[in-house]
Amino acid sequence: MSRSTDLDRFLATDPQDGGCEHALELLHVYATLVADDVGAAERHPEIAAHLRACGPCAEDLDALLEAIHPAGSGATDG
Repeated sequence: MSRSTDLDRFLATDPQDGGCEHALELLHVYATLVADDVGAAERHPEIAAHLRACGPCAEDLDALLEAIHPAGSGATDG
């Protein structure tokens, strides 16, 4: 990755982004809030900001949501 790309990525980072470590510590809680449709992003804006920027953590959230409400179970994603 070039220096300018690294700098552009850094400058585009949301200052609320809590980072991977913090997101992964609370991802199970965040997933439950999303599944229950009770304002996960409002309660944990640092995790919401991180998930917008980090594909791997967003994929982990999707996997947790799938485990909570498997496709075809009749449950809906919030």
